[in-house]
Amino acid sequence: MRKIILGLGISLDGYIARLNGTVDFLFMPKDYSMAPFFATIDTCVLGRKTLDAAFKMGGSISSFGEMAAYVFSRTQRPGERDGLTFVNESPAAFVARLRKRKGKSKDIWLMGGGELAREFLKADLVDELYIGMVPVLLGEGIPLFPSGFPQRNFALVENKTYSKGMIGLKYKRVSSKAKRKS
Repeated sequence: MRKIILGLGISLDGYIARLNGTVDFLFMPKDYSMAPFFATIDTCVLGRKTLDAAFKMGGSISSFGEMAAYVFSRTQRPGERDGLTFVNESPAAFVARLRKRKGKSKDIWLMGGGELAREFLKADLVDELYIGMVPVLLGEGIPLFPSGFPQRNFALVENKTYSKGMIGLKYKRVSSKAKRKS
């Protein structure tokens, strides 16, 4: 089954962006590469606010490469345009449909933001967490995990230290006895 992997960078105090949406505090050390991660995914899911922030920072549709890119939005009409597919449905319905798509066999990257992560966690859809933690305390910002979802348990499967003090953390979902059906 295709896994949903929530993967992104955060500050030490758990923020994915400043209050204005910028992520200027995040960095990629020279000894860290996203290539192994990108080799395992073929689909990207993000929120509209995250997409807008990426475009403001110079990103473009080509940033997604050959990945299918789905954008959850309450304001954009659903459908495909400009290389993106806009979605306005429950995460559970969307993931059930996405996991059944023929021709796609790699994992699904849930790249943000916090509100979308909360909805996926509420629906118990997040299978793994890949978090790059940078040694910066922001004091305020947009949290990775806004409140409003039930407890979810994860087990640490990998932690690595990189230059400039970044730590890469990988966690796998620990399912309850009543294993969820997907």
